[in-house]
Amino acid sequence: MADLSAFEPLYPEERVLGPLLELAGAVSHEAAGLGSDAGRPVAAALRPWLRAMNSYYTNKLEGQHTRPSDIERALHRKFDADKKLARKQRLAVTHMAAEEQLEAGPRPVAPRDLFSSAYVREIQRVLYEGLPSADRVTDEGEPIPPGEYRQRDVTAGHHLAPPHADVAEFVDGWARVYSHLAGREALVVAAACSHQRLTWIHPFIDGNGRTARLHSHLLLHKLDLTHGLWSPMRGLARTQDAYYARLNNADLPRRNDLDGRGALSQEGLVAFATYFLDLCLDQVRFMRDRLDLAALKAHLQSLLTSLEERPWQVGSERSVIKSEALEALHYVAIAGPVERSRFVAMTGLGGRTGRRVLASLLDYGILEAQSPRAPVGFALPLNSLRFVFPNLWPEAEVD
Repeated sequence: MADLSAFEPLYPEERVLGPLLELAGAVSHEAAGLGSDAGRPVAAALRPWLRAMNSYYTNKLEGQHTRPSDIERALHRKFDADKKLARKQRLAVTHMAAEEQLEAGPRPVAPRDLFSSAYVREIQRVLYEGLPSADRVTDEGEPIPPGEYRQRDVTAGHHLAPPHADVAEFVDGWARVYSHLAGREALVVAAACSHQRLTWIHPFIDGNGRTARLHSHLLLHKLDLTHGLWSPMRGLARTQDAYYARLNNADLPRRNDLDGRGALSQEGLVAFATYFLDLCLDQVRFMRDRLDLAALKAHLQSLLTSLEERPWQVGSERSVIKSEALEALHYVAIAGPVERSRFVAMTGLGGRTGRRVLASLLDYGILEAQSPRAPVGFALPLNSLRFVFPNLWPEAEVD
């Protein structure tokens, strides 16, 4: 029988919980402000790239580094001739599909229901089942059975994970503690603590970090905090050294009588949770600033200026971009598709010039339409992100 006291505490005791609940409350408060942006066309256009960015960053944390343009090609089923890179591309696309599938999962699902052994296994299964069998192997060539706990003992860094025979009991114990928590702030704190303790269990032969990060992402999503517009994955990857250091420090044994009552360090767990929640708060505020309507308009102006200075071939003519298109483009980004004639009229340009501007914006991809006569809506090609959402995905700006 597994000794579940080996990974206690799973949640901080009352005397040290206050600051964490305050941080969780700040995350909830700031995230609520993103709700009004969630339905805007610009947010809908951005979400697929945020999925790609999440995939990029979680795989980067695992040493499976790709370029954003590699992911973009993979989304169009254009995989690299290099087998190692093609495998990374498939990992990226599969993560994106898994995130979307699990977010849309069975409803209604209360956030606390995400704490179950079945759900943890489901996350890992969905992450790996979409890969071809040749990709479902570890770096050492060991098969990775989707959704199945590991069948041998492992060491993760300096941490000797619990015996494989005890994994199921540990995950059940993990689920039991967190699923009994009540209240949004308590569950936000649980998103951090459960992340660390799930990696401590190391339940699978591969994909433990990916599974834990996606679980945290999904819990925050089910708490109606992300609106599909932010994820901790970006912040974790951009503070990679701190992430792994705090994960490891929370594995350390209790130092003294002031360090909780469990076998592991409560101070280490609190430090990880504080880091995680600070990071979430930073990511929420970052996206709120990027979606500010005044800032968005200025960024669209920067894009138009750049495109105007660098004309390209559109059919038999050169592109035509005018700053007069700003109001129309901004309107489409926040309000939705408009008829082509209305878009041209909103620019205030002459008919022929306005139509050429419209054709150029469609060719570049910042506008899209379902057919040659259909209304035009807002879109976001990858190479527009550095103008419209500067510093959102820095690696894409230099790729």
